Order: sequence, then C-alpha cells, then structure tokens
Amino acid sequence: MRFAIAFASRFIPRHHLQRFSGFMLKIIGLAYLGNKFEDPISGKKYRKLLPYGRIHTRANALAPHSMSLERHRLLWLYLKQKTNFFRVPNKVLHIAPEYCFIGRFSKMKNLDYITADLNSPWAKVKLDVQDMPFDDNVFDVILCNHVLEHVPSDRLAIGELFRVMKPGGFGIFQVPLDTNLSETLEDGSINTPELRELHYGQRDHLRLYGNDYSERLRKSGFLVTEDNFVQTLSKDLVTRYALSDAEVIYLCVKPLTEQQ
Repeated sequence: MRFAIAFASRFIPRHHLQRFSGFMLKIIGLAYLGNKFEDPISGKKYRKLLPYGRIHTRANALAPHSMSLERHRLLWLYLKQKTNFFRVPNKVLHIAPEYCFIGRFSKMKNLDYITADLNSPWAKVKLDVQDMPFDDNVFDVILCNHVLEHVPSDRLAIGELFRVMKPGGFGIFQVPLDTNLSETLEDGSINTPELRELHYGQRDHLRLYGNDYSERLRKSGFLVTEDNFVQTLSKDLVTRYALSDAEVIYLCVKPLTEQQ
C-alpha cells in the first residue's frame, strides 16, 4: 500500500487522482477501523491510518474516509478553537478545496461557501489565483493551502488574495516550507519535473519556501501571525489525531485600514 500511494501521488496528476481516490479509500478504510487514532473531521476511529508521501513516506498520515492528512486535521482544530469560522456568517473562498472539507463546509448554514481552482473537479469556479474574477473586498475568509508553490508568480497570487479579502477578514495559506532555508529557493534553471522533485520536493512545484515566507505575505499588506498552535495541544491529542508537531499555521489578516 505504501508504495502504491507513493507512486500514484508522484506520477498521476492530482486532478485525475481526485476523480477516483475518494471511493477507493473508503472501501480500503473498512480494514483500518479500530480505536487507536481518530479523525476529528469525520469522527471515524482507526487502528492505524494509511501511509502517505511522494518521496519520504509518513506512517499514519492519511485518514481513509475523509482523505485528511495531518495538516488538514490541524486546520480543522484551529478553525474550531481559534477563529469564528463555525460560529458567525462568513463568505468563504476555498481555493484548491480539499475533499475532507468540501462536503462539511458546503452544508454549514453560516457559510456562503465558494470553491475554486484551475483544474480540480471538486471546485465550482474555474480560475487562476493570479488573476481572479472577483471584485475587491468580497470574502471574510480565504483558505488557500499548498497552492502558492505551484503558481508561476506567487507575488501576483498573494496580491490577489489580499485584494479580494474584506478588511478585517482572515486567510490561512499553508505551504511546504524548509526551516533550514533562510530564503525561499526559486531558480529558473530548475525547470524539469526531475529537477523540481530533487530541489523542491515535488515534480510540479516551482519553489521551496524558506523562513522568509511570512515576509513575502506581508509585502502584499497582510498582517501575518505564525501560530504554533499544535504545541498548545496535549501530546495525547497530537498522537490521537495523528498530527505533525512541526506544522505552523500562517494566519493572514487584512487590516481594517490601509497601512501607510
């Protein structure tokens, strides 16, 4: 199973995987039911989770029924515990929507929920995040996770995220990040799938973010908080929910007034 998942995630385009993986994983998941791990998104309990990783496979990473990974489960907990996402009316833009969230968010009566992506079959609006077809100051919340490393100009994309967010709104924009890099690695000569996988960690990535990621977000006007939320959870919960203790949440807020 580990090798099959690694091969599929490396070489099959994501939008093709999205079309058939949900049903297959639900069937496979029946064999994994138990009580050692719990997915806080679906409430399902498992004796173990599926491995996941394109190059370096992580054990107990993928929850079969919801298709959630460690970062998705952490985001769910963060939205519930640290934001008003579930409690007040919010107009939400979800770019590259994850399967584990779509059905749940779309049923929430407090959300005006819009999904968008360039290729995903799960998204209702087809768009390029570098040039979005929305007016200024539209969305209370924007979720855009593991997207910016794929786009030719993350500067344009971040600027668009800022433009369409309402003043006082917030976004969460997670990316793969190497804390050993002081600056983001982005080199035009790294221009083949093989080189990108070698240097950036994935065949369709165009950069590998470093410790300057927050500053790249701030340059577009966001107020950025690096929230080490996972460290506030008990070790038992981190283990129970199969979370990564290294994931930092990047909370981006659009100021109520323009910064001078």
